Amino acid sequence: MITATFHGQVIARSEQTVYLEGNHYFPAESIVPGALEASWVRTLCFWKGMARYHHVRAGGHRSPNAAWSYPRPTPLARMIKGHVAFAPGTGVIVSGQRP
Repeated sequence: MITATFHGQVIARSEQTVYLEGNHYFPAESIVPGALEASWVRTLCFWKGMARYHHVRAGGHRSPNAAWSYPRPTPLARMIKGHVAFAPGTGVIVSGQRP
């Protein structure tokens, strides 16, 4: 089980993450409702496509642009469609092991 916590509160938990480039991508349905807030920030990855960023909220705390997703990834990155990853150094702690 892989868990993402922010200020001691679980914001995502899944046994079905996709591990890619050092990050666990959580299925969108494993994210706690209300934990993510839309951001206007976008970045372009040459092989994954356009990333959309999200602010993380929990326990009265907020970390701007601490998560990202690829709503329409390239065919090479199709395995992360519908998944969310959390940036290191933003206060979000991702821990655990997959079975």
